[in-house]
Amino acid sequence: MGSAEQQLGLGAAEGRMKGKGDRVTVLLVEDTEDNRFMMRRLLEMAGYRVVEAMNGDDAVKVAKAESPQIILMDLSLPVIDGLAATRLIRKLPGFKSTPIIAVSAHDTSDFQSEALEAGCNSYITKPIDFNELEELIAQLL
Repeated sequence: MGSAEQQLGLGAAEGRMKGKGDRVTVLLVEDTEDNRFMMRRLLEMAGYRVVEAMNGDDAVKVAKAESPQIILMDLSLPVIDGLAATRLIRKLPGFKSTPIIAVSAHDTSDFQSEALEAGCNSYITKPIDFNELEELIAQLL
């Protein structure tokens, strides 16, 4: 196993299965290309199907089209920020209980409280500890 695989504790990809061989779909909302690339790669290596959005408006559209089982929502996004996008997604049919993890470089209780009030289930800070992220995803699914 390579270092990225070790970071994610890979080897039990069957745990990422939704059932009947379908992979769990993660909507990754991130405007920074390098961050998006690395997160997508690590999530795919862990067995997830990843769909992407680069801004809050696209996040709402992709959520409608793809019906992900979990959403990783960057809070600082162009067009519509992550908090507003979360509120809009929560209003969509079938998304009241979809886990949404807020992702932010801000590690303050104010940002965390705001994210939870907007409808996020949890909060993780950048740089992302992928072991922590993996555990968080497992808890929420």
